[in-house]
Amino acid sequence: MKRFTFSLFALGLLVASPALAQDHSGHAAGMAHDKTSAAYMEAMKRMDAAMASAPMSGKPGVDFAEMMIPHHQSAIDMAKAYLESGENDPTITKIARDVVASQEREIAELRDWLKAHGGQ
Repeated sequence: MKRFTFSLFALGLLVASPALAQDHSGHAAGMAHDKTSAAYMEAMKRMDAAMASAPMSGKPGVDFAEMMIPHHQSAIDMAKAYLESGENDPTITKIARDVVASQEREIAELRDWLKAHGGQ
C-alpha cells in the first residue's frame, strides 16, 4: 500500500510540475526579489571569506573584534539590499535602517578599539 501511495504522489508531481513551472504571475516582482536574495547571498559569501581569512592573534578581544567587523558589514549589506528592494514593509524597513546605523557605529568602535589594542 505504501508503494502504491508513493507512486500516486510521484505521478501527481510529474503531472503538476509543468503547470506549476509555467506560472509567470508576478515575474517582474520575482526578479527584483531574486536580485535582493542574490545580494543577501553575496553579502554572506564576502563575510564568510573575510572571516575565514582573518588572522587569529590568540587574543580573545582582538580576534572577536576582527571577526565581528565582517559580520557587521554583512548585516549592513543585507539591510541595504532590503532597502533597495522596493518592498518597503514598515517594520522591516525600520529594522533595516536601524541595522545600518547601529552596525556602522559598532564597526567604527571596533576599529578604534583594535587600533588601541594592537589589532590590525
